[in-house]
Amino acid sequence: MNQDRPRRREYSKQFKAEVLTRCAQPGASVGGVALAQGLHSNMVHRWIREQRERQALAPPAFVPLRMP
Repeated sequence: MNQDRPRRREYSKQFKAEVLTRCAQPGASVGGVALAQGLHSNMVHRWIREQRERQALAPPAFVPLRMP
C-alpha cells in the first residue's frame, strides 16, 4: 500500500447520528450541516441513504393490542 496517500477518516456512530439529527431539523440543509462539520455533502447524503436502507431492512415494530 502506498504510504504517501492519506488514510480515510473514520467517523464514530455517535458523530454520524448527530450529523443526521441536525440534517433532519426543519429548515436545515444537508450542505449547510456538512460544511459546518467540515464534511463534503456527498458523504452526508451517503450516510442518509445508508440510514434509510437500514431502516427499510429492520423488522416492523410489534405493538400488542388488548382486545376487549
